[in-house]
Amino acid sequence: MHKLQPNSRHCFVCGLANPNGLQLRFYETGPGEVSADYTVPDHFQGYPGVVHGGIVTAMLDEVTGRAHMHSEQTRFMYTAKLEIRFRKNVPIGEPLRVVGQVEKSKTRLASSIGKIYGPDGDLLAEAKALLVNIPEDAIKDVDLEALGWKVYDEGAEIQELSEDL
Repeated sequence: MHKLQPNSRHCFVCGLANPNGLQLRFYETGPGEVSADYTVPDHFQGYPGVVHGGIVTAMLDEVTGRAHMHSEQTRFMYTAKLEIRFRKNVPIGEPLRVVGQVEKSKTRLASSIGKIYGPDGDLLAEAKALLVNIPEDAIKDVDLEALGWKVYDEGAEIQELSEDL
């Protein structure tokens, strides 16, 4: 059984209360690995039938950071560098799997990779991220729950990751 990671309220990618966002739910699928299944709706297309590259980038940015945020440790990081490789068009309206994996994790810096797979398992886009910790003093006295972080949608049915992808 995969463990559901918490969401936020207002994040563009994972914000449960953001009506304009993607509202992805990420699951811890193994040590240093997270996944989300998602079907991109029409209003996020760049041209007919294809997801806008900025949306693809946002999903990859989120999943590379979340790979370092496992249930035992909340590690907040900024993306310092994100290299994207668009391999194939990412389709609108078809089930996708978004995967993030830790590559390296040091005290202040970390790196990870993110990938988006299509319904047939083809690699559609990938990213390599360099991340840097948010300074400890910037978040040490912050009530993250009051700010809308670490929330679960109590009323929503949580879907398990599909075994098909």
